[in-house]
Amino acid sequence: MKHSYLFVSAFAALLLASCGGKCNCNCGCQNCTCSTDSSASKDTAAYTVVEKPQFDISKLPKDKDGFITIFDGKTLTGWRCYGKDKPGSDWNVDDGAIHLKGSGNGEGGGVNGGDLIFAHKFKNFELDFEYKISKGGNSGVFYLAQEVTTPQNGKEEFIPIWQSASEYQVLDNANHPDAQLGVDGNRQSGSLYDMIPAKPQNAKPFGQWNTAKIMVFEGTVIHGQNGKNVVEYHLWTPKWKEMLDNSKFKADGDFPIAYKLLLNMGGDKHEGYIGFQDHGDDVWYRNVKVKILK
Repeated sequence: MKHSYLFVSAFAALLLASCGGKCNCNCGCQNCTCSTDSSASKDTAAYTVVEKPQFDISKLPKDKDGFITIFDGKTLTGWRCYGKDKPGSDWNVDDGAIHLKGSGNGEGGGVNGGDLIFAHKFKNFELDFEYKISKGGNSGVFYLAQEVTTPQNGKEEFIPIWQSASEYQVLDNANHPDAQLGVDGNRQSGSLYDMIPAKPQNAKPFGQWNTAKIMVFEGTVIHGQNGKNVVEYHLWTPKWKEMLDNSKFKADGDFPIAYKLLLNMGGDKHEGYIGFQDHGDDVWYRNVKVKILK
């Protein structure tokens, strides 16, 4: 089942009211001979949240502390690529870890990869995992993500997962240039990507395993890295809106759909997918488990 949302900006309405009978092929006026051109709908941001069947987690193993193992160390059962029905072949199991065989072509440059999601939406939870990044590598962990399409070239196309979800950054801080970009280290490992820096910055060098956690509880979010809480923030609050307004996701920026999705991240039910990013570089994840908090 799909739920569709249509947003028309006030700016577009203003243009329609002010054309004054002149034909301007960028204004979209009804009396323009070119008003049927695709440029006429640039200020219309339409999207569809795609709802797919959820993986049944009731039979997965649970430990004494209530953590559900969502990766068994042997198979990718329950996992699929974003917008797909199965994992891409660049994702495999390597010595008890989920491994992305990097394409070397950067984000979106792979042919057989794509962002990998666990096919069940979580609401209030703690995600525990370990990660290891390759030299110069870049990846990330998404949470409360949705699968979203927009009309493009006459058909529905999936937009990138990062437009609907927060990202726990995974990076080789010493060798990837992204570590020096952003503000105050907010693109380094453990950070809320491009928004809040992880402090202390305690990621281990490439090739070494890091322990990590992401906790989401009624809007409070905590990132943990190597035994320390390194990020805390609060979704769906005025402060969260302020953060978005001052980010690349701002309402009048390049990603207007992302602003709407992130402002109410997780949708009306405030739940979403957990995903591992394909950024074109080798990365490993293991001991992946989730505890449902409420």
